[in-house]
Amino acid sequence: MARPVPAIRSLYVCQQCGTTSPKWAGQCPSCEAWNTLVETVVTRAPPSAAARARARGAGGNGAAAVSPIGDVSSAEAARLASGIGELDRVLGGGLVPGSIVLFGGDPGIGKSTLLLQLAASLARAGSSVLYISGEESSSQVRGRAERVGAVVDGVGLVATTDLATAIGAIEALAPGLAVVDSVQTMVSADLGGPGGSVGQVREVATRLAEVAKAGATCVALIGHVTKEGTVAGPRTLEHLVDAVIYLEGERLGTTRLLRAAKNRFGSTDEVGVLEMRADGLVEVPDASRFFLESEQPPVAGSAVTITLEGSRPLAVEIQALVAPAGYGSPRRATTGIDVNRVLMLIAVLARHAGLNLIGHDVYVNVAGGLQIGEPAADLAVAAALASSLRERPVREGTVLAGELSLSGRLRPVARAERRLAEAARLGFTRLITGPERGGSTIKHRPQGSETVAATDLREALRLALVEG
Repeated sequence: MARPVPAIRSLYVCQQCGTTSPKWAGQCPSCEAWNTLVETVVTRAPPSAAARARARGAGGNGAAAVSPIGDVSSAEAARLASGIGELDRVLGGGLVPGSIVLFGGDPGIGKSTLLLQLAASLARAGSSVLYISGEESSSQVRGRAERVGAVVDGVGLVATTDLATAIGAIEALAPGLAVVDSVQTMVSADLGGPGGSVGQVREVATRLAEVAKAGATCVALIGHVTKEGTVAGPRTLEHLVDAVIYLEGERLGTTRLLRAAKNRFGSTDEVGVLEMRADGLVEVPDASRFFLESEQPPVAGSAVTITLEGSRPLAVEIQALVAPAGYGSPRRATTGIDVNRVLMLIAVLARHAGLNLIGHDVYVNVAGGLQIGEPAADLAVAAALASSLRERPVREGTVLAGELSLSGRLRPVARAERRLAEAARLGFTRLITGPERGGSTIKHRPQGSETVAATDLREALRLALVEG
């Protein structure tokens, strides 16, 4: 009997949510995103033997085995330390066996380099690792491994874009870690459409998640990001994985930040700090000193704050430049901090500190490429703006941390004791913050350091800036 010919048809698939439509439209009817419907050729091929086996299930009768929760061992108890401390911090203590982790980032930011170094680190510790490359040949991966010192026994290479081949290699080797570079290049023969399409990305992630859950292999996926900064592909891709880690930073700079957008096994508030060098990514031993611009005496337009990124206190320098506007509307430009927050602080300065910036251009920058979203940085930003406008630097040895309200009042910061301890370690002697709440005094104060409480913005600026 002749083999049936697969049915071929064309559908329009939304690249954001995966909704299909028989005809093109400018806006997706489901998620209402614009210009996301892409024509995709769908081929309904007969299911493969592996697909039929998955459909039958292990028991053959569709019944699921039920286990008492007390008899099930915890996967988190056997975490696999990566050997890269900053990555372990973001992951919550290491890789969990049987988990699937998605690493995203801009092109050229260092995703493949980081995962190759991770593979080499685990191999040195005695774990077997499989690196599956869909973008480079084995010889190209070897060349990159030589540059970063990742040519280690225990790391296997497979160059393929076929999903079945990749899964077969994982099942045959049963490694501690399997790296797939990248999820957009893998193609499943059981599904029509080109690699990177919504259906293919979903199918690849689902199949690899099944392989990870069935054994003790941790699967690390590398994913490309869109111009909006999210992982390319359907939003369901992030729901299929256990953790989503973003590698951020300026492509021409050296600073790289690791952040977790999702983590089923740890906090999403932690941040890892790495530095890109000629021999790959290296950990930053003292992140606070790394983000400080210099140890020279303060200059006008600069203020230091202690921000908390998860459980880690970081000293960050806020730089501001206030200059008379030449013509037209004054400019407001920020890097590393929300521009709307800065606009609010400009209004508070004008109303409650008598510093009118209407006729001035304002530029605010967070040194080191860090992104700050904590309201405790309000006071440092306001002090940097006032310092630049009045050309009076912040007093030497002073850090500022406090949230400003619209009334100009200063609110205290959480975990002030940890901030003061970090400031004292870096050589700062004074922390200006809001008034302490009842009963929330600092019990363990480092020797030679003090906390100065200010009730409002005007008083805080008087305490922070040198006398003119």
